Amino acid sequence: MSETVLIPGGRDVRASLDAAGSDSADDESDADACVVACPPHPQHRGHRGDERLRAVSDFLTDRGIDCLRFDYGDWDEGYGETTDADNAVAWARERYDRVGLFGFSFGGCVALVTAASNPDLRAVAALAPAARLNPDTDAVTALDALADAGTPTRVVHATRDTTADWEPVVERARELGLSVAEIDADHFFVGKSGQAAEAVGGFLSPRLGGTARDE
Repeated sequence: MSETVLIPGGRDVRASLDAAGSDSADDESDADACVVACPPHPQHRGHRGDERLRAVSDFLTDRGIDCLRFDYGDWDEGYGETTDADNAVAWARERYDRVGLFGFSFGGCVALVTAASNPDLRAVAALAPAARLNPDTDAVTALDALADAGTPTRVVHATRDTTADWEPVVERARELGLSVAEIDADHFFVGKSGQAAEAVGGFLSPRLGGTARDE
């Protein structure tokens, strides 16, 4: 079951809240943990219904963790988009005991940058992250802040990715001793969204108190 949510703030940001353990709109989740999911580049048709975001959400909700997938407001060169993520995290923090963050591609960089300014997050994972949002905002600097704060962080990359500039992010994550996982796939994880969800969700779930599921 998904509920439409309007995220408070100065921008028009809408989200879908996927509730754990509910099969219909009449059911309500009693989850006390939530992961906020940042979509890929909005100017390249990135949106909250992205296949990778949905796969991660399904993995998490199967394990008792809600997932908030949001759309960015009007394009703002990466500046407004990080504000959108901050506001989505604030919305989740008011309602849940434990909050994590995840993003794909452009959203992966958004997630890392946003997590760097929210040290109380339980964990953050970036799937095929872009290295930079704009001249002032980059994922490598964010990784340094996350390592200093001790925030559990995982970077997942595709070995055949020729779309995102992920190499500097992965290199720095390894230098800092952060978790790095790789998948034999292209940038869009064609046919591999389940593996991507496991690499991301398998890292986030235990850190947010997710329950094990019999496979």
